[in-house]
Amino acid sequence: MSDAICSAKGCRADAVWVLAWNNPKIHTPDRRKTWLACEEHREHLSQFLGVRGFLKDVVLLREWEPTEGA
Repeated sequence: MSDAICSAKGCRADAVWVLAWNNPKIHTPDRRKTWLACEEHREHLSQFLGVRGFLKDVVLLREWEPTEGA
């Protein structure tokens, strides 16, 4: 997936990670939204989602298999 770009604001680097998340106030428990992250922004984006209780999984992009709820 060569056109996968990091989701961090202003970043245009190639994504390496998929951050799967869910906002329990608006999504069903099985729903997964995704952000993409480069190596530089993986930790920052993970912390942003984690502090809010949204982060569900962090997976290498090449290993990501979207589920029906994504």
